[in-house]
Order: sequence, then structure tokens, then C-alpha cells
Amino acid sequence: MEDQGRTEPPLVAEERTSLAGFLQYQRETLAMKCAGLTTEQLKQRSVPPSAMSLLGLVRHMAEVERVWFRIRLSGEGISYRWKQRPGDDADFQIDTADPDEAFDAWDEECVRSRDIVHAAESLDITGRYRDKDVSLRWILTHMIEEYARHNGHADLLRERIDGTTGE
Repeated sequence: MEDQGRTEPPLVAEERTSLAGFLQYQRETLAMKCAGLTTEQLKQRSVPPSAMSLLGLVRHMAEVERVWFRIRLSGEGISYRWKQRPGDDADFQIDTADPDEAFDAWDEECVRSRDIVHAAESLDITGRYRDKDVSLRWILTHMIEEYARHNGHADLLRERIDGTTGE
């Protein structure tokens, strides 16, 4: 699989730049795993009973970006994009989902997340999660982990779809 111009995280940087660089690299990895596929391929599910698909992962990560940066950290009074409540799997219900809408939503949430990280006075600012304070530093680290885990799923999904493998 061609690298498609992913932005390598800096080898030497201060903490915010390093964390943001690794997060952006993971975002670009998910985009790379989805590149060049048809709507049908993006919707192809892994193996029963799993509902996982590349399109579902994109919708899920749009929701995750929205929840962690806008709702939990910034305290924006906005609703979930697809979910009705925490824990439901509406983001993975893709039978009637529009890939263009999903990718636009994901892009929008990533832009908003990057803006929030850039504008934050410190990695020590906090939001709320399960009635506890959670720092921007922790959220960035968690988001890197979340993307990395799902990029592993995306790698297997892509290989199953068309045999394409790669980092």
C-alpha cells in the first residue's frame, strides 16, 4: 500500500507538537486504508457477527473526535452525530450511510479537534469524563491509542477487501 503522503510525526519536538503529530499520522493512516475503494467496498463488513466496516470506522472516529474534543474537553452543548446515547453502535450501522457525508463529517471533526488542541493554553487543561477531570494530554494519548487500535482493524478489513496490505 502506497504511503500516500502521510505526515511523519516529528522526531524531536515539544510535547504538544509530538502528540498532535502522532495523532495526525494515525488519522492519515485511516484515510489511507480507505483510499480508492467503492461505496460497496467501504461498507463491506468483516466477519459475522461483527458489524465492523471501513465506513463504520470512519463514522466511529468522527463520533470519537466530536465526543472527546468538543463535548468532553470543550464542554460544547452539542449532541452526538449518529449515536442516540453513549454505548450504542449507530455509527457502525452503515447500510444506508453515505460515504461522502461520513468522510465530510470526519474531516470536519478532525479540523475542529486540531483547532481546539492548537488553541489550548496548556496540555493540562481539563474536561470531564465520568464525573472526573481529564487532561488534554490524556485525551491526545487516548486518541492515538484509539486510532492505532482501529487502524489495525482497518488493515485487516482492507486486506480482506482487495488483498492490499501495508502499514
